[in-house]
Amino acid sequence: MRSIVHSWNLTPRAAIAVQQRLRSKVVRLGRPPTVRTVAGTDVGFERGGAIARAAVAVLSFPGLELVDYAVVRRPARFPYVPGLLSFREMPALLAALDRLQVKPDLVLCDGHGLAHPRRFGLACHLGVLRGIPSIGVAKSRLIGDHAEPAQRRGAWAPLRHHGETIGAVLRSRTGTHPIFVSVGHRISLATARRFILALTPKTRLPETTRAAHGEVNRMRREAGG
Repeated sequence: MRSIVHSWNLTPRAAIAVQQRLRSKVVRLGRPPTVRTVAGTDVGFERGGAIARAAVAVLSFPGLELVDYAVVRRPARFPYVPGLLSFREMPALLAALDRLQVKPDLVLCDGHGLAHPRRFGLACHLGVLRGIPSIGVAKSRLIGDHAEPAQRRGAWAPLRHHGETIGAVLRSRTGTHPIFVSVGHRISLATARRFILALTPKTRLPETTRAAHGEVNRMRREAGG
């Protein structure tokens, strides 16, 4: 599927217009036909927020063995604006994806997808730009209301906003805080939940997210901090 391109030299007002224009392209249903590789992302900032550091780790599926990774640094030119974080993180993330030798069949983003005020969070943005199935997995809620899911692994409750189900509050590990799962692109919420449980066999966060974070930490150690 052909990639979509837009300028990154934007004001916050123009960035909102991009979200509003592209959100209609999000596909909220489906299941990736064959998933042999799954990627996770991690983005941090250096030099007082001036540099974005993005990591993408690709794991085999269902074996969850690391098969490829990339870490890049790029200037973070877009300001920190709640609801527009993907415009700050995406240039570095896309550069990391481009460096991969093994292309993932599914990407898990460390952030939200549809669970966003304009229904176009990081996972939607990345999925639409690259035409790839994607899921948002966040540690905390951005918007919406929900009941507390049961304490057992696999229990979940709908995350709702203005009468719409925008995600799932999923207990990925018994007795821990739930995580917030939402559709990014080309996948249904039910399928996204199943993948998240397959990717969290022992821990609260997906192994893809943990692998991406681990590659960032390894790079920082090798660079002397």
